Amino acid sequence: MPPTDRPADPTTALPQDSRPRLALSGERPLAVDGAEVVALPVVPGEGDDAAPLLGPGAEEVTEQLGIDLLALLESGRATGRAGQVVAYPVPLGTPERPALRRVLLVGVGDQRPADFRKAGAALARAVVGTTGTTTGVTVATSVPALDPETGLEPFAVGFVLGSFGFSWRSAAPERVPAEQLVLAALDPAAYDGALARARAVAGAGWRSRTLATVPSNLKNPVWLAEEARRVADEAGLGFRVWDEKQLAAEGFGGILGVGQASATPPRLVQLDYAPRRAGRKVPTVVLVGKGITFDTGGLSIKPAQAMTNMKRDMTGGAVVLATMAALADVGCPVRVVGLVPMAENAVSGNALRPGDVVRHWGGRTTEITNTDAEGRVVMADALAYAVAELGPAVVVDVATLTGAMKVALGQQVGGFFANRETLAAAIAAAGDAAGEPLWRMPLAAVYEDKLASKVADADNGAGGPGAITAALFLQHFVGDVPWAHLDVASVGDAPADMDEWTEGPTGFGARALLAWLGGDAPLDGIG
Repeated sequence: MPPTDRPADPTTALPQDSRPRLALSGERPLAVDGAEVVALPVVPGEGDDAAPLLGPGAEEVTEQLGIDLLALLESGRATGRAGQVVAYPVPLGTPERPALRRVLLVGVGDQRPADFRKAGAALARAVVGTTGTTTGVTVATSVPALDPETGLEPFAVGFVLGSFGFSWRSAAPERVPAEQLVLAALDPAAYDGALARARAVAGAGWRSRTLATVPSNLKNPVWLAEEARRVADEAGLGFRVWDEKQLAAEGFGGILGVGQASATPPRLVQLDYAPRRAGRKVPTVVLVGKGITFDTGGLSIKPAQAMTNMKRDMTGGAVVLATMAALADVGCPVRVVGLVPMAENAVSGNALRPGDVVRHWGGRTTEITNTDAEGRVVMADALAYAVAELGPAVVVDVATLTGAMKVALGQQVGGFFANRETLAAAIAAAGDAAGEPLWRMPLAAVYEDKLASKVADADNGAGGPGAITAALFLQHFVGDVPWAHLDVASVGDAPADMDEWTEGPTGFGARALLAWLGGDAPLDGIG
């Protein structure tokens, strides 16, 4: 591992990207060359006691392998519910298909997008260890062929993200993902665009998780800024970075204050995306992501147990980077600027003290009464800069901001605030569509007096209700611009594998933002 005061080479520091490859084939699943696993869909029967039904490809498998698949479903007590998997081993293959090792029957439930996503993730987990090697396998499936318009993208995304694994024990990830998922019985010419979108969305989820999983003795602000530069180069985005001297010269006092105790100085990164053939009237969306690469709590230090997962306190920044990288592939029709303020909230003789006052970009001041409420302090600088300098039609920020959100919502739903009804509806719908559910919380002005400070414009440690007062603090930096604040602290970590979520950092938010920004007119009615 490199020392903490030097950035690592982002091309060699991370374990090899092992996300599954996705492909289309017009062939039936059993006819896909080299397939070691064939997966067929199972649909619930009509009526409470009706036997489940098999989907495309079942007749050929029954004929070539000489097995009664319906009897197999009955013996496995299969109902066709989404994510239920029944396996039939083929250890020696067949004369026609010597590579074949397993037939998997995968339940798809009511065939809603959420059901297809669950089925894809369940298939990914069932595939692990099929061959006993670390090189991955090829899976041929006809599951999306049941309803490609509804099922292709969520099934592929569920499969990829259900395969996620990351480890520093070796160059290989913990999980052994499938090397290739072939979506069979689909015309490649008709569905190539849908598959490209699925690759982009799944890749964004994978990237945001990966960045959040990197240990913080590697992932300091300088390293993360270099990773952002690599993302910009790969995706053809504009790139700008402010170092600590430039931050000081331009008045980014919140970012500098939070980062001043660390051996590695803070950074602010800006990425710029423009759609093809963008005209002068194309509106701009600004995304702001919290980039705290490790959070000790500062002098208001966290308990040891609460500090163990703080390498993922830059999840919001990872989500913004991953979203920016995928905008072109999902056909985003508006300009988007991504801002990620990056700092390490450390403890030293130079740390912010309770009672200190910082001056943000633009002049607003904050009294620091809780150094563990640092995320809002760095984001305030970026929000103020965005509104004054970038002319946004909409601003959306993403942060693992408050433990209060986890208390309110548990660990399966993210929270958000919005100052426009149309924007709130769009964000909520995008979260539901992407499988990243978001619950709207109130910007309750009745708590505004909790922000009062006798020596500054606001107090960063306003107290409970913590998620609401944090949102009210940030609202002062966006003025009248349409704005949504995603507080994803509740879903920053998954306690266990569940559907497409894997234990550990979730990278929650990238898929929801892409579902919104990848629509035909994401800003309709917002203003």
